[in-house]
Amino acid sequence: MKKLDDEDKYFFSRVNEVKNAIKPDLYGKTESENIKEFTSTSKKDSGIEKLEVESNSKTEKIKNSYPSFVSKDLFLILITTVITILFIINPILNDNFVRTMLGLLLILFIPGYSLIAALFPKKEDLDGIERVALSFGLSIAVTPLIGLILNYTPWGIRLTPILICLSSFTLVMLLIAFIRRRRVPEGEKFFVNFGGFASSIKDQFKGESRTSKILSIILIITILLAISTTVYIILKPKQGESFTEFYILGPNGKASDYPTNLTIGQNGSVIIGIVNHEYQTENYELVISSNGTVMNQQNITLTSGNQTQIPYSFTAGTVGYKNIQFLLYKLPDTNNVYRSLHLYVNMT
Repeated sequence: MKKLDDEDKYFFSRVNEVKNAIKPDLYGKTESENIKEFTSTSKKDSGIEKLEVESNSKTEKIKNSYPSFVSKDLFLILITTVITILFIINPILNDNFVRTMLGLLLILFIPGYSLIAALFPKKEDLDGIERVALSFGLSIAVTPLIGLILNYTPWGIRLTPILICLSSFTLVMLLIAFIRRRRVPEGEKFFVNFGGFASSIKDQFKGESRTSKILSIILIITILLAISTTVYIILKPKQGESFTEFYILGPNGKASDYPTNLTIGQNGSVIIGIVNHEYQTENYELVISSNGTVMNQQNITLTSGNQTQIPYSFTAGTVGYKNIQFLLYKLPDTNNVYRSLHLYVNMT
């Protein structure tokens, strides 16, 4: 008879253990309880339970590696938009460099970023560099489009309507982006790693080919140049031709209904407008005369870009045609008329 070696002995001993485990014992355990107990013991002996624990811990670590709050970027955009509105509408805050920078963000970046966040809630949709580039591009496209639409509305292209429309567009896009991100599975949501921003950019470059790296660098340089150029143009606009607007409007503030026919003793009224486009503060002298007789004379000071409208009334005197002259002098020169207007009135 063949002699049993150690491996055979171990095999038969395990078989006997199985047989004994699946039979009811004297203590009243059922077969299912014995099988469960034997399986648990076998797992401990073979190290399977240890592997399962390690696997579960790794899964938990991977799950916890994702941020619990993946909308920090949306919250930051929201706060920036609100602060920008406060700096623009508040007279105390709107005369400083911070207002200009926040205004540039609201025009050139924030609308596009909120739109991109609403369209692409998953991190696999676009990488960080592409999102930044498209944010600037779409902002430059969205802002003029909103201005074009406002041009055909009663509000027109003015600061307040543009601010309301851009802010409303941004808030709506942020709400859509937040809702869409909540519906994306935890590991697929896009998020901005503010703590490891530099390292995340390096990781993106590691997985790219040499051509992709070169194109990404060119894209980053182009974005920086575009931003710098836009900021420079807005902060230091090129000076055009210097001049002063000088005009007369009718009594209703329109270029019509001028008092050209008056009866004796009837009053006529006009509005005299002056706008300074000289790129510096100017002192003016306004002289109103009729047939060589000075009827009114006053000095006016306007800073660059400011304007004034002066109501002026006169009474018809003698019968006949009168040439009312509106003469504007730019001081200190009082000898040469800088701008002149004429209003011919028929007195009956």
